Amino acid sequence: MTRLVFLPLLLVLAVVPAGCARDGASAPAEGRPWGRTFLSTSVTEQGQPRPLVGSTRIELRFDPKGRLVVRAGCNHIAGGARLDGDKLVVEELSMTEMGCDPPRHEQDRWVTAFLGGRPAWRLDGTELVLEGGGTRIVLTDREVADPDRPLAGPRWAVDTLITGEVAGSVPAGLLAYLSFDADGTVTGFGGCNDLGGRYSVSGGGITFTDLVTTRKACPGEPSAVESAMTAVLRGTVTFTIEAGHLTLTHPDGKGLRLTAT
Repeated sequence: MTRLVFLPLLLVLAVVPAGCARDGASAPAEGRPWGRTFLSTSVTEQGQPRPLVGSTRIELRFDPKGRLVVRAGCNHIAGGARLDGDKLVVEELSMTEMGCDPPRHEQDRWVTAFLGGRPAWRLDGTELVLEGGGTRIVLTDREVADPDRPLAGPRWAVDTLITGEVAGSVPAGLLAYLSFDADGTVTGFGGCNDLGGRYSVSGGGITFTDLVTTRKACPGEPSAVESAMTAVLRGTVTFTIEAGHLTLTHPDGKGLRLTAT
């Protein structure tokens, strides 16, 4: 039986070192889900549609080293995973304890119970199907269902502040964002002050130069978020874009996670 362990909110499950790879889960392989991320496109129970909570979908990330990371609308859920014939076996799932509304909490628990029940799996190209206990979840490869956004164009809202392996959410209602223009100009808002400067991209790095801000004084959370944000936007940082999420990581370990809006 899968055991569910609750973890503090600030633990970033996606970066917890995984154990030894199993079932050849060392790299993406034809006919295997490892190294890929899938997003739900339909969910049924006993043949009838099971609506998900509004604006949510089920996301399954199969780490190449044999770890499954799950998002179902609220918490991060993760555990060791292996394929046993046509069964997906997930062991000792861990879950953060975010303060979400009851419907999303219940959806997390429902998905966790489903995955702990050794559902049957089938992968056909970009479509992954999981079935068990009368429930059928159809998912599509994330790169098809939700392609990567371009860096220039969207407004990237900051939602997470990262220090090493610890991450904390931006307080609800506090706006901080960046916008990258194709001409090499970056503008934004840090939660208190407007900011602007120049940027250039080379490989997987972004170099920020000539960054300036207005000098309005703001107390409390806006000032703290702005300080954390501008500390990252110095010199050259690494960046990754996955679907609508941008991650910026400074060499000192500080970082930002932003969402395209």
